[in-house]
Amino acid sequence: MAEKLIIFDTTLRDGEQSPGASMTRDEKLRIARQLERLKVDVIEAGFPASSNGDFECVQAIANVIKESTVCGLSRANDRDIARAAEALRPAARARIHTFIATSALHMEKKLRMTPDQVFEQARLSVRFARNLVGDVEFSPEDGYRSDVDFLCRVLEAAISEGATTINVPDTVGYAIPELYGNFIRTLRERIPNSDKAVWSVHCHNDLGMAVANSLAGVKIGGARQVECTINGLGERAGNCSLEEIVMAVKTRKDYFGLEVGVGARHILATSRMVSQTTGFVIQPNKAVVGANAFAHASGIHQDGVLKARDTYEIMRAEDVGWTNNKIVLGKLSGRNAFKQRLQELGVAMDSEADINTAFARFKELADRKSDIFDEDILALVSDESIARDHEKYMFISLAQHSETGERPQATVVFTAQGKEVRGESDGNGPVDASLKAIETHVKSGAEMVLYSVNAISGSTESQGEVTIRLQNSGRVVNGVGADPDIVVASAKAYLNALNKLQSKSDAVAAQG
Repeated sequence: MAEKLIIFDTTLRDGEQSPGASMTRDEKLRIARQLERLKVDVIEAGFPASSNGDFECVQAIANVIKESTVCGLSRANDRDIARAAEALRPAARARIHTFIATSALHMEKKLRMTPDQVFEQARLSVRFARNLVGDVEFSPEDGYRSDVDFLCRVLEAAISEGATTINVPDTVGYAIPELYGNFIRTLRERIPNSDKAVWSVHCHNDLGMAVANSLAGVKIGGARQVECTINGLGERAGNCSLEEIVMAVKTRKDYFGLEVGVGARHILATSRMVSQTTGFVIQPNKAVVGANAFAHASGIHQDGVLKARDTYEIMRAEDVGWTNNKIVLGKLSGRNAFKQRLQELGVAMDSEADINTAFARFKELADRKSDIFDEDILALVSDESIARDHEKYMFISLAQHSETGERPQATVVFTAQGKEVRGESDGNGPVDASLKAIETHVKSGAEMVLYSVNAISGSTESQGEVTIRLQNSGRVVNGVGADPDIVVASAKAYLNALNKLQSKSDAVAAQG
């Protein structure tokens, strides 16, 4: 039987470090449940010591996830490790992932520690963590740029103290596939007790080679765990993309000879859920999950595919969750059919009352547009989860007037801390007028750094999904709103972003 490749998903931790990708507790829980449905082996739920909010998220995920291992990140100190252990206590399977930088640059400039001090802290932190949980992962941050002799010394000690997984991160995306693969192999060959731990790779995409580097670490280096995120989400240029790793290993099993436990049919639903939750739109030409991933424009290609799909398709679209079938639900559809479709999409609702509320919103949407797509359902359910958070600002209604040659006017009615308020303004366009109308009351002082519109299902009747990125006092947040009316979607997205700015949870940026 083929060896298994462990899929370690860090969407909720490293993925969330992408500017503007912060998620609420309910959103993280929803994605964690979907990751479990996807059958990822390990879910890195967060960094419990970074904030009370992150601690509560990790604890909540540990309470509900039963099949996947739940992992919490910690720096190599007793406080962080103890905090992670506390958050993970409810988990059926828990892992503490502790890290400390080992490159000369990081030790000197960031940590201001000598190599001997780093060595001792790494060793003692693993020992402390192993006394609290049975599954401990150790990462030398900026491991790829570390001195090999020193790194071997640190990793040998970590394994001796009980680390069950050794992860070698390319923290800044500096690696080249062949060199990185050989680097992992060299470490495994030189460290006497290397066979006592699972070796793992964690690559960033700064040079566009995160997936290639990870696969080289597996094939050349002998790593048996890959750390990755849905859609390659992550800070700077992102992380290694889960869907690409999984499908590469599945499609080229002849080369890798490894098994992957991930249920590939749920990849697309998971990808869309993460995209709609974070507001990070998937580029059309993105491998596996992009809109054009299985599209054939060339006449020669079309002819070939019609005659035999494998002429130009190396994997089936259906295998990752794509379908050409529109959802047949409409205004005459029943609640059970709607509930069934939610289950197929991997959406778990907390209660029957929540299903009723979502179904009412679905009926309302069906009255406004004739064709309902999966994307529409995911968008309205996501919208509903936002509304349940009892946030400071909630959209009620909008009226706007536009006429050629005249300056548009808008009136927006929304709640502020439960009280209904009305804002009015003109602007350079209906969207500008609507957002300025909101600001007449809010006066946030935030700077808009991104405004993006995406047609969810690709027709003029489609719902528009708007992403707005705001920056204020060093904080960057993404707001997402969906509606068949783009102006309404914009107002919803703006209020969603303002709500996130109100959140005072401060996270400590950590890379592993």
